[in-house]
Amino acid sequence: MKLIVAIVNKDDASGLTSKLNKAGFMSTKLSTTGGFLRAGNVTLLIGVEEEKVEPCLKIMEECCSKRTQIVSTSAGNHADQFFTSLPVEITVGGATVFIVDVERFIKM
Repeated sequence: MKLIVAIVNKDDASGLTSKLNKAGFMSTKLSTTGGFLRAGNVTLLIGVEEEKVEPCLKIMEECCSKRTQIVSTSAGNHADQFFTSLPVEITVGGATVFIVDVERFIKM
């Protein structure tokens, strides 16, 4: 048994969970916040048998695409407290996935 911990962009989460459910994968959804952009993410906890890890990852690849986004950052001179907002292009989306061995699984 494996535990898949997948951190995905909140914009990808709904389609992903729907597709996972249709394929028979049950998940627990946790709302999380990323540290860099402080943007909303979703962390999914998915328990799967070892032979189902690859099909689960394939669904994630289909639903969690990387894309670029323009965000504003603050920059300025601290001495005179003048700040301006600078647009920066960043990559968002995709998924960060951890696959962990599960010693014991109990469903009550």
